[in-house]
Amino acid sequence: MGEEISNKQVILNNYVKTSVKESDMLLRTSKIQLKIPSGCDGAVLVKNLYLSCDPFILLRIKEEHYIPPYKLDCPLIVFGVSKVLDSSLPNFKTGDLVWGHTRSEEYSLIKDPDILFKIHDKDLPLSYYTGILGMPGMTAYVGLFELCSPKKGETVYVSAASGAIGQLVGQFAKSAGCYVVGSAGSKEKVDLLKNKFGFDEAFNYKEEQDYNAALKRYFPDGIDIYFESVGGKMLEAVLSNMRHHGRVAVCGMISQYNIEQLEGVHNLLYLLTKRIRMEGFATFEHYHLYPKFLEMVVPLIKEEKITYVEDITQGIESMPGAIVGLFSGRNVGKQVVVVARE
Repeated sequence: MGEEISNKQVILNNYVKTSVKESDMLLRTSKIQLKIPSGCDGAVLVKNLYLSCDPFILLRIKEEHYIPPYKLDCPLIVFGVSKVLDSSLPNFKTGDLVWGHTRSEEYSLIKDPDILFKIHDKDLPLSYYTGILGMPGMTAYVGLFELCSPKKGETVYVSAASGAIGQLVGQFAKSAGCYVVGSAGSKEKVDLLKNKFGFDEAFNYKEEQDYNAALKRYFPDGIDIYFESVGGKMLEAVLSNMRHHGRVAVCGMISQYNIEQLEGVHNLLYLLTKRIRMEGFATFEHYHLYPKFLEMVVPLIKEEKITYVEDITQGIESMPGAIVGLFSGRNVGKQVVVVARE
């Protein structure tokens, strides 16, 4: 038997129908053995260092949705960066640093480490593996390059552009020689897009009465590529402003996550008349491309050709507030919770 220590956890208290509140999650302290129990083959015991707050969490806090919900009274399954304390798998050793699926707690026994990657390059901040070097970075890469194949001189629009994924999509598109415009929900975020991330233009969608008119202002000749994270009225406006043979990569539809009845979308006729290709994707189906992604992005980071902004909170007790803040625009950049230092 290993040493038994306390383990702070954020557990799901209630399922929600619309918006999530901090009271829908509770902080609980349990006990955990710092050794894998006998007979628990194929498992990894980790100490969580950084936990990631991502919009998909809300979908799993809903009891009825298109992805399986979290279990009540249990920690949330999230992405994180962790240190291996014990392992019954040959490819993970004690002391290894890993990123991937873990749980919202200080220590986790991961019995299904299918999405768990060993961290080899330790020259970069470990927190980056919750973002630019982890799932958000892969999402930006797959949606833009694998689905949309940007060409030099094309026009790219990114909604939710200051978030963990959007900020990368815009910079990747710029590196491919595209004209890039992003939208965000505050002047601070718009300034960030233009002055830090190098977007050609950006606008505050909350100040626009007519999305269609706003897009015509920034894309007088139309949009070649749209990286979709919002849905609803924004998607309607984009479809009417797409160019022939345009491509839409559907990463998310955050405007639909907080409402009980999903909205319908008009303007779908343009998919036909403009021969637009619109495709949703799930990043976990593309993790075989992770080495290819690293070959592209690591040099960009080390040569300071790409910028990444994180919004970091301290302590696992800050996680419920950080998750709620995602849906009120409170965070600027990738929302990360520091649980412990290595």
